[in-house]
Amino acid sequence: MPLPSLSPAFDEWQIELHGRRVIYRIAGSGPPVVLIHGMLNSSSHWRSVALSLANEYTVVAPDLIGHGDSAAPRGDYSLGAHAASIRDLLSAIGIDRATIVGHSLGGGVAMQFFYQFPQRVERLVLVSSGGLGREVSPLLRTAALPGMSALLSLTIHPRLVGALWSAGSRLRDRGSSTGVYLQAIARALRPLENAEAQGAFLHTLRSVIDVHGQRVAATDRLYLLESMPTLIVWGERDNTIPIEHGRLAHQATPNSTFKTLPRAAHFPHLEDPDGLSALLREFIRDTHPGRIEDADWGAVLAHRSPRSRRLGAA
Repeated sequence: MPLPSLSPAFDEWQIELHGRRVIYRIAGSGPPVVLIHGMLNSSSHWRSVALSLANEYTVVAPDLIGHGDSAAPRGDYSLGAHAASIRDLLSAIGIDRATIVGHSLGGGVAMQFFYQFPQRVERLVLVSSGGLGREVSPLLRTAALPGMSALLSLTIHPRLVGALWSAGSRLRDRGSSTGVYLQAIARALRPLENAEAQGAFLHTLRSVIDVHGQRVAATDRLYLLESMPTLIVWGERDNTIPIEHGRLAHQATPNSTFKTLPRAAHFPHLEDPDGLSALLREFIRDTHPGRIEDADWGAVLAHRSPRSRRLGAA
């Protein structure tokens, strides 16, 4: 499928892949930048960042499987499945290589995308990323418990979500910071108003988090990014995933850059889109695209890995 004609708007497009509906948004023209959202988010949450970058770049933001308006089939919701789905989407719309940006769960998907398809990545940006340590908010650990499916079905109702949003708006109008948090809760619950979305959320959540915290870690493979321009960004007020994860990942990732946003918590693209956009623009402008071909991957793996030896050898 050819790349659709582009416009300054963050237009929504639909494509069918493997018999399922996939939604993505696209804006601008220039070198491709792919924005991968986190859990309970969608491509629409990238709007401010996408439009800020659209004057210089072709910005593509997919709705992950089971998120936003993409299909929510019964199936695989692992990081690898999400990464493969993004590979297929980019192939279908004619994008071969891109700067890959991932937020929270999307950061884990972005890293998995690099590990599976390194030849398609020019730069990697991790924003308040999952997969870099065990600690995560108690709310997400609780949501991974058995029995949450029934509880979600009983408690989440459009009227409840609407009431939370309205209450948050009234409090914000009065200058109360509580209103921001009520609207954040409503925004998180709104995608879970139907059974298919609830199932997709729980499958995705349980693929990366259990009652003890994050169960998927990429920290043992960060050395592979040595030749790939990598930016790690964190909100300084993040209470969902500790900022220390970002600092430690920066130390473990050769030649990476670490930046923080004082005004942001866990959602920099919503809480400080101008600040995040500026960091992305600066990083892309000041770095040369990385390039790892299939033939190079073995050398990348072997660079810091011990040589193979025959078992049983003296």
